[in-house]
Parts: sequence; C-alpha cells; structure tokens
Amino acid sequence: MIVLDTSVLSAVYRRRQVSSPAPRVVRRFIELVESDAPLAIPGVVLQEILSVVKLETEFQKLDDLLSGFPLLLASRQTHVRAAQVRNLCRAGGVAAATVDCLITAHVLLGEAELMTLDEDFVRIARHTELRLLTI
Repeated sequence: MIVLDTSVLSAVYRRRQVSSPAPRVVRRFIELVESDAPLAIPGVVLQEILSVVKLETEFQKLDDLLSGFPLLLASRQTHVRAAQVRNLCRAGGVAAATVDCLITAHVLLGEAELMTLDEDFVRIARHTELRLLTI
C-alpha cells in the first residue's frame, strides 16, 4: 500500500495551470492511479487538505475526488505507535510534528510506503523504519 501525504495531494489537486507540464509528483501520482496501485489517505491528511479550501463548491468537488481512496482511521494502536515515533525522533534530536508522527504510524502499521514531498519525513525516516516512495 502507498499512503498519500498532504503535500502530494496538494500538488495534484490544487494545481492552477493545467496546461503547463505536470510536475514529477503529479505524473507519478497519475501513473500509480492508472496502474491501480493500492493508495490510501490517513483521515488527518483528508482533514488537512480540505481545511484550506475556501469555497464550498471547491470543497465538495475535492471531497468527492478524494472519496475514491480508502481512508485510514487512527485507532489506539495508531496513536501509541505515533507516540513511539515521536519519542524515537526526539531521542535522535529531531522535533517531529504530532501530525507527521500519526501519518508515519499509519504507514508503519500498514507496512506501507509514504508518498510525500515533505522533507520532515526524510528526517523521521532516519530514526524509524519509515519507507518513502521515490518520486
């Protein structure tokens, strides 16, 4: 499974110039969708991406587009793993955001890969078993 981060979804769905060449991340995303790769979105990522949309019509359109992806909901186990990730990072001198640790926990528990543009996850990966998808 490949877990999608907010940075990727933002690059894919919030692009303004459709006529310009798609960035590499957008092309890679399209390849994954067309190959029917198993893609999923953590609930917190869905919340993040939708919370910045200003117009209700755009909000509904984006929500509809994202509804085709399975949603990963956090359980007690997910939150406990996220806390462990944060503690590992802190012990290694990395200040990891709570949300990033929760996303990482989803990836780790799902034995998945994370598709992201966020460099914070590179730092988290140095202190955990987090696998990042090469874009």
